[in-house]
Amino acid sequence: MSNQKQKASLLDLTLILSNAVDLINPILHNHHKQVAYIAYHLAKEVALEEKKHNDLLIASLLHDIGGLTLEDRLLTLQFEVEKPYQHAITAYLLLKNYDALQDVATIIKYHHLPWENGEGQTVGDEIVPFESHIIHLADRIAVLINRDKEILSQVNRISRLLEAQNKKMFHPTIIKAFNKIKFKESFWLDIVSPFTDYRIRRMWIGNSSLLDLDDLIKMAKIIGQVVDFRSRFTALHSSGVAAVAESIAQRCNWTAEECRKIRIAGYLHDIGKLAIPNNILEKKDKLTLEEYNIVKAHTYYSYYLLDSIDALREINEYASLHHERLDGSGYPFHHDEKSLNEGSRIMAVADVFTAITEDRPYRVGMPKEEALGLMEKMANNNALDHQLISLLKSNYDEINSIRSSAQKQALIEYEGFSQEINTIRSYDDDEEMFDHSSYSELIYIGRVQ
Repeated sequence: MSNQKQKASLLDLTLILSNAVDLINPILHNHHKQVAYIAYHLAKEVALEEKKHNDLLIASLLHDIGGLTLEDRLLTLQFEVEKPYQHAITAYLLLKNYDALQDVATIIKYHHLPWENGEGQTVGDEIVPFESHIIHLADRIAVLINRDKEILSQVNRISRLLEAQNKKMFHPTIIKAFNKIKFKESFWLDIVSPFTDYRIRRMWIGNSSLLDLDDLIKMAKIIGQVVDFRSRFTALHSSGVAAVAESIAQRCNWTAEECRKIRIAGYLHDIGKLAIPNNILEKKDKLTLEEYNIVKAHTYYSYYLLDSIDALREINEYASLHHERLDGSGYPFHHDEKSLNEGSRIMAVADVFTAITEDRPYRVGMPKEEALGLMEKMANNNALDHQLISLLKSNYDEINSIRSSAQKQALIEYEGFSQEINTIRSYDDDEEMFDHSSYSELIYIGRVQ
């Protein structure tokens, strides 16, 4: 089995996810990258060990991915965040099982922990990473910036607000570092510069190691979970699409490597849905025309998020064109059969098949005859590929069993995740004030460790 290196790095995949979660509202545009830039310069000033710089960069770019809804994300933009540990620990839970991101997950878990005159050095018997305190200050600097006003005129106000909370909220060494670099106009102008991607890439120390297919699959699965776990309505969808697409590709005599690529595409195909508000995604009634148009934009976002990485071009074509139709009636590009390759056609079939056969909280999946009837009708109308529908029909029970098994495993993962999140939220309801002791207690509740 070929497992060649793909020319995509951990930083590439991180930037895709970071950009995606910042799409949900214009207020959040570039927030993660601004925090990464500030954290990088604070780290340089305090002479953070070089080997820790890259984990700090990744953690900064992903620090708010635990804000699974727009409301969660907007709350993090308050200077004194109410119950900040909820989204921090949610992000930790999403990332901690991927070996390459375990240290990153721990940094993010504590990125809102206040210094509290030194109490913030540890939580229980765990040492809090110094990088967590760097991101804490960097994040608070970023949220104090008024995007509607000229940046240099805001420096004194931001400095006063930070100094007022020095010993309570922030590590004194990091505050000293900020006080040294705050006089550089370039520091502030870079934060609000439109050229952040270029600067972020230059912050990476050493060569950015390329991911092989195994690591791409792991990272793509994490991204799929960030997309799916926002809503119980779609919590299992990407895992089902990935499994079905891979199974169909195998029956089309694709190579093992090609099948793994389309599995990756299945995990990534709905990444653009991170830009769609939850109230629309979870609406049980028929969508209004405006709401439907908002949903249709998700494939456009998916395409351009993935298109930023040349090495993912093939995977992108499979992933992002899953709502295109052979007769040209799909969206967002209205490609037709002349321009849709076999991978895009497989993904379209896998997406429809998974969507209609999977159970969701508000309805059960279609039975076999009804599902096949609908898909054959779509093939007869030249929306889906006839040959692929015939292949699906001939192998229906086996492919459906593969979908079901993949989604049962995803359900176990989602229920475990949900149980931990509900523990956090129930504690959140009981606590009136956030402090070091409440953070410490929460970390050791249930299975959070």
